[in-house]
Amino acid sequence: MELRDRHLPKPAASVRDVAIRAGVSVGTVSNVLNRPDIVTPTTRSRVLAAIQELGFVRNDAARHLRRGRGRTLGLVVLDVANPFFTDVAKGVEYTTARAGMAVIFCNSDGDRAKEDAYLDLLEEQRVRGVLITPIDDASERLHRLRERGVCVVVLDRTSTNADVCSVSVDDHLGGQLALRHLIESGHRRIAFVGGSTLQQVRDRHRGAQQALADAGLGPRSLQRIDTPALTVAAGRDAAARILGLPRQARATAVFCANDLLALGVLQGLTHRRVRVPDDVALVGYDDIDFAGAAAVPLTSVRQPRQRLGQTAATLLLEEADNADAHRHQQVVFEPELVVRESSLRRLP
Repeated sequence: MELRDRHLPKPAASVRDVAIRAGVSVGTVSNVLNRPDIVTPTTRSRVLAAIQELGFVRNDAARHLRRGRGRTLGLVVLDVANPFFTDVAKGVEYTTARAGMAVIFCNSDGDRAKEDAYLDLLEEQRVRGVLITPIDDASERLHRLRERGVCVVVLDRTSTNADVCSVSVDDHLGGQLALRHLIESGHRRIAFVGGSTLQQVRDRHRGAQQALADAGLGPRSLQRIDTPALTVAAGRDAAARILGLPRQARATAVFCANDLLALGVLQGLTHRRVRVPDDVALVGYDDIDFAGAAAVPLTSVRQPRQRLGQTAATLLLEEADNADAHRHQQVVFEPELVVRESSLRRLP
């Protein structure tokens, strides 16, 4: 039994342990940790030596929770496998780290039950606030969080609630930019690849339809290819469906709702020896790093991904630090079309 006990971890040293080792009161140790200027240099040195000898680590989490001010934020994203959200998270982390905060990263994976479970967990953890890209209109659930004192910022989507800040990109304009580019290149049979469950995707599709109308083209010029997910695998399947149409009805250009779909379409077309852009032009959305590094560099609608995260985190911290003076904002960034090889061929 004694041999086994020797391998058990030692309990963490407490403030009381430090006080006994240094021969001072618990209050003196607390002063050294929080107000060292009021402790004499001799006593302070003795306490610091005891802290080092015992390996004492102060419990900041408990201290902040007692004050009702946690040092963590929650970030809930739709798909951790999508590099878009990785870049957004980098922006959030950059801002929160400078404020001495940490981020709890949660992946809802497009599952409403997982999203609810993570929000419950974050509330239990007494986070300072929550940044979230909701699966759908989760205004009621987010309102409950706010009623319980948790600040909320909606990320990558405009909030329908004026009492909540949001940071997003004008996806309607993004869809217009993509289609306008393809129309100006001479394409009149264009496929839109993307699911219909997310508001962002619906906005991009509506923008594409607007560009057709502005060019005097009918809705039949844009064929919708619905996908069950916004992944590379779904893009490969979409390519097979496009190529399964008769040649005279087949799209000469494809606009994908995100870059992962576009990379899958590119793989599917290349596998079947369909040349991009000579046979089919291709445009993605997000402009993730892989877009420019693809075998055929991908034209894409660029979103300011890290700026989205930085701005959202800044708004959340501002509200958490001074809720009474905070004014809620709906920040909308404009996207930018980045033209690369995948869409450069002009039809006669």
